[in-house]
Amino acid sequence: MHIHILGICGTFMGGVAALAREAGHRVTGCDAGVYPPMSDQLRALGIELIEGFGADQMALAPDLYVVGNVVSRARAAEGTPRFPLMEAILDAGAPYTSGPQWMSEHILQGRHVLAVAGTHGKTTTTAMLAWILESAGLQPGFLVGGVPLNFGVSARLGTGRTFTIEADEYDTAFFDKRSKFVHYRPRTAILNNLEFDHADIFDNLAAIERQFHHLVRTVPSSGRVVVNGLEESLDRVLHQGCWSELRSFGAATSDFTASGDPGAFTVLRRGEPVGQVRWALGGVHNQLNALAAIAAAEHVGVAPDAAAQALGTFQNVRRRMETRGSVARPGGAITVYDDFAHHPTAIRTTLDGLRRQVGPSARILAVFEPRSNTMKLGTMKAQLPWSLEEANLAFCHSGGLDWDATAALAPMGARAQVAGDIETLAAQVAAAAQDGDHVLCMSNGGFGNIHARLLDLLRKK
Repeated sequence: MHIHILGICGTFMGGVAALAREAGHRVTGCDAGVYPPMSDQLRALGIELIEGFGADQMALAPDLYVVGNVVSRARAAEGTPRFPLMEAILDAGAPYTSGPQWMSEHILQGRHVLAVAGTHGKTTTTAMLAWILESAGLQPGFLVGGVPLNFGVSARLGTGRTFTIEADEYDTAFFDKRSKFVHYRPRTAILNNLEFDHADIFDNLAAIERQFHHLVRTVPSSGRVVVNGLEESLDRVLHQGCWSELRSFGAATSDFTASGDPGAFTVLRRGEPVGQVRWALGGVHNQLNALAAIAAAEHVGVAPDAAAQALGTFQNVRRRMETRGSVARPGGAITVYDDFAHHPTAIRTTLDGLRRQVGPSARILAVFEPRSNTMKLGTMKAQLPWSLEEANLAFCHSGGLDWDATAALAPMGARAQVAGDIETLAAQVAAAAQDGDHVLCMSNGGFGNIHARLLDLLRKK
């Protein structure tokens, strides 16, 4: 079968493309604003990428179009369709489906699906869980919204009965406004955390809670729901009904808890030590992610001790506190990091993890762009000063925003700077950087390759 994927370079749709190619299908796709790491992975798989959404792609005549949720019926100011290929598909009556629906029908049928949901930590936790199952010899299939360093690819079919998938609450497609995760029908579901996000499609937190409960409804009675015991929002979700085995983590009264520093801790099950995690990751958020993965892996027969041991060799995911380079200086190297954080809570959590890693005296320069749809709307702009408290200096890319980033960051005073373009922003950071600084770049996009720009400027400085 020849499938043509619209929006192929998104983290999810790129994974779908990789799985379809591995399953023996001919795969082509199109997108706009292509950027690594997904574009690199797709090209390495030999998948033909077409820039844009031109109607001339109908000449490819695929058997099926798989439509990503980046595609809409929107029109430009002059009235022309923004996605002429989609209009042509509809006019021709050509067959099309969504990425999640295609996954459900062609990949997940007959597998024990382990789905990882939550506002934050989905990608990392999914990668942790896949690595635990791999280390246990279960040869899992997986789809991760990033590239786990242990595997080097974001998705694979696997030969075992398990399939681990990042379960996103964002909508499925312009013709299916349900959350993606309702298509996956997991036997094991992780509810990592839940707070307001995706203001472009959800009116309030209660609307997201309803979608999470739709996910809970799909877990069979023989299944397991693994839930963060620290989250009141998830309590409300479960109070709407839960028909499966329940395991909690994180809270003092939870089934799975941790004792010790996030970098080296004991895993407790109902108060009894069952494993030790010694790894290079930091941050309480990663400790919680680990507990969730361990509790989920237990459901498919992996003992907590074995799961904890596997996490000792977990290498994290690309663009999760990934070191992009350093520049030697007499007073200590300046290190540049890349991270996917874009929600205020994720920014704060990421900065807190780096602060724990480098200590209280080191300087952290936070460089970020409010690029997600929620952040572009300005819904959470008031939370930015709070999210950046651990940063000594903050630098914001304000290009494309309809709200005043300078005013939003005013409570930070001279600690914050704003620039409307990447070149100016990089120059601001390079001018402020001192020996021994840690420069953390945060975005859910390519960020104009600011990491390489900064390293180049710092070497020249």
